[in-house]
Amino acid sequence: MKYRGRLLRGVSQQVAEVETLFLHERDGTYLVAVERDGERVLRGVLEVKGTDAGPRPARLRVKRGTDEDLRAPEQFVELARRARRIRISEQTSREGREELRALLDGYQLEAKVTRTCRLCANAGRYSPLTSDTAIVDDGEHVCPDCAMRELEREAEFRGLRSGARDRLEELLLEVGDLERIRNLLSGDLDPDLTRFDTISATTDEVDPVPVDSLDVHPNLRSKVEGRFDTLLPVQSLAVEHGALDGRDQLVVSATATGKTLVGELAGIDRVLKGEGKMLFLVPLVALANQKYESFQDRYGDIVNVSIRVGASRINDDGNRFDPGADVIVGTYEGIDHALRTGRDLGEIGTVVIDEIHTLGEDERGHRLDGLVSRLKYYTERGTTEASRNARPGDARERRNQDTQWIYLSATVGNPEELAGKLRANLIEFEERPVPIERHVTFTSDGREKVEVENKLVRRAFDTKSSKGYRGQTIIFTNSRRRCHEVSRRLEYDSAPYHAGLDYGRRKKVERMFGDQELAAVVTTAALAAGVDFPASQVVFDSLAMGIEWLTVQEFEQMLGRAGRPDYHDEGTVYLLVEPDCTYHGSQEMTEDEVAFKLLKGEMESVDTLYDEGAAVEETLANLVVAGRDAKRLNDRMVGEVPTRHALAKLIEYGFIDGLEPTPLGRAVCRYFLSPEEAFVMLDAVRKGRHPYDVVAEVELMDERE
Repeated sequence: MKYRGRLLRGVSQQVAEVETLFLHERDGTYLVAVERDGERVLRGVLEVKGTDAGPRPARLRVKRGTDEDLRAPEQFVELARRARRIRISEQTSREGREELRALLDGYQLEAKVTRTCRLCANAGRYSPLTSDTAIVDDGEHVCPDCAMRELEREAEFRGLRSGARDRLEELLLEVGDLERIRNLLSGDLDPDLTRFDTISATTDEVDPVPVDSLDVHPNLRSKVEGRFDTLLPVQSLAVEHGALDGRDQLVVSATATGKTLVGELAGIDRVLKGEGKMLFLVPLVALANQKYESFQDRYGDIVNVSIRVGASRINDDGNRFDPGADVIVGTYEGIDHALRTGRDLGEIGTVVIDEIHTLGEDERGHRLDGLVSRLKYYTERGTTEASRNARPGDARERRNQDTQWIYLSATVGNPEELAGKLRANLIEFEERPVPIERHVTFTSDGREKVEVENKLVRRAFDTKSSKGYRGQTIIFTNSRRRCHEVSRRLEYDSAPYHAGLDYGRRKKVERMFGDQELAAVVTTAALAAGVDFPASQVVFDSLAMGIEWLTVQEFEQMLGRAGRPDYHDEGTVYLLVEPDCTYHGSQEMTEDEVAFKLLKGEMESVDTLYDEGAAVEETLANLVVAGRDAKRLNDRMVGEVPTRHALAKLIEYGFIDGLEPTPLGRAVCRYFLSPEEAFVMLDAVRKGRHPYDVVAEVELMDERE
């Protein structure tokens, strides 16, 4: 009796201020939890026996870590009497509830049945739930903490990183259904869960300029009047701010807002008025071919159109290129090659450079920067042999062309700064013609991605917009091989589209897509960022471009292809994310991390950065084109070029003698070789290696970079 009394006094002291006594049925017994100030102070197991007076406590086992202390049954009664409230879990069976109530009635005690967390109850914790806090899990309810732990285990198993985990936790608290979140991790397309956000359609108030009021050549006006009565907002802004008066402009506006026509109006008008030809420059051969065909169809009866592309750094046969044409559509590399090799491009009235944000790209940025500077030099002095050898300031060799420069982009994070560096007036228009819904879903591998893409393509193509057009899809992926793999497995008609296809095949795909004969095209991210496919839906099969993750600029440019105002009511974008996935060993982030970085990222500034190799390449090209004026070309480029260091390296490499390019230097310049590539090729030639082996080695260098 003395021992029993000491036990009772110990319990009384331990739980003198019991707030809640919680009971939960499990395995024929009842878990007991005692809480005070929100903390559990006792956990045990109650066994009940039947007596003539009704159910009574038979034994109380108190848990202490992995150990158990056997306590007298009276201790349970003492705990119950000291409790401010007694709660029985909703998960306890009907029979169990009745037994517990009968037991408590025997001591004139009352209890309420409460909805509690199933997992907490099984662990002997009291966690009451409300309609706001309950999370559904397999038909039962759990608390947010337990649901988060379950989700964390699932995320850990699948390799999900922080951005994806944060998103899933937000969704879990928002929808309150753990099973739906698990389904999302298996490619489920529940729109309430996959929808990340909606980018609203916006239209700035701009007074449209009537086409019949344009001060342009009559032949051009008749062409434009046949297409529409008034200019679109961004076109109206550009015209109001001097696009037809020879003013240089940086035009920044979303995809499908009509930027290209600004360059067309200015350039074609000057051609027809005898003020010089137009150059329209783009980064990719596919884009150049498309613009060439478009200009031919639209203006071919009033101007001569030619094309100049750099299809290869080594083979340039000049096919289809007429330097005397009124309009020359070219790639950056194609026109730069013409300058580096001294081709005469004639009198240039207008230069339109599309995708000017390319200035910010690691590999191509410095080449575009150099091209702009060299082309400006050409319009000032020319590139004839006499002009290159003339002394600076010799007016007899100057062209002094009054060339207009128009730069176009949908994605620039620092438009004012870039406009200042380009010495152009900024025309910025914040319009998105149709709303775009952005969705994220997770897949376990590439095969499951195609299954999801199948559903998305079918759903879009089976739906018509209010304008009467079926929904069509662009699927962006990271390799040509994957283009064919995905296209083969899609059930509806589709086609791969990439730079490895011949020109005729690409044109056929473009025509079939435009005629709505294809439900989808599957294309490489590098090629189709600017190709004009009127799609309602964009699907990212991969968030990489080759072996590099997409930048925010590239991502925005690509998703902007979803939804056209003349075709669709809205655009839809899906990111299919494979957790813990990388496409190359050099990628430090995983696809799920990249996905939310892109979705939440701000547009990056367009800056051209120069490492030693880029500085050497552009300084050499400027020396080849401009001779002693090369430093002036370097100084006016967008990026800062360390000219002295570059010249020292050029002398060390044997690419120049004084300020004169050596034959080796001219060859390196002509074929756009980096110093490293040049030395690899020289070493291989000296060792008598087969040309195929030399080319393979250079290509492997590009892959490693």
